Amino acid sequence: MSLLIGDNLVVSMHYTLTDDEGNVLDSSEGGEALSYLHGAGNIIPGLEKALTGKVANDSLEVRVEPEEAYGAVIPELIQTIDKAAFQEVESLEPGMAFEAQGPEGQVQRIVVKKVEGNDVTIDGNHPLAGVALTFAVQILAVREATQEEIEHGHVH
Repeated sequence: MSLLIGDNLVVSMHYTLTDDEGNVLDSSEGGEALSYLHGAGNIIPGLEKALTGKVANDSLEVRVEPEEAYGAVIPELIQTIDKAAFQEVESLEPGMAFEAQGPEGQVQRIVVKKVEGNDVTIDGNHPLAGVALTFAVQILAVREATQEEIEHGHVH
């Protein structure tokens, strides 16, 4: 009997992720399948909800709104700062990504959006914040997680 996807089960799947324009943002096709521990918050909430109750060999297409993916764009995370903050960077260009320390000491990824004179506009939002995502999924296998996987919260 096939296991229905639910908490504390390991799911292996191939997926292709696209945006609303049909651009492929990520895919496991031609590579290793993605395996994750269901219910442990290892994948975005909207996709995890859609996979609940499915079984091995199911194929599905899932559209996930930003609120159940990487969230909405938070305007406060887009700031203009002085170029002097990047004194060790020789040539600052839009699209460059850096790791910065967030307000509570956490590592935060920031992307340079614009450079105008000494003003640098940075964005600390996830690159897919505000983006609706569509996943084409092929579930390959579903199995019981080991006790160690459950305790650690991820697949080994």
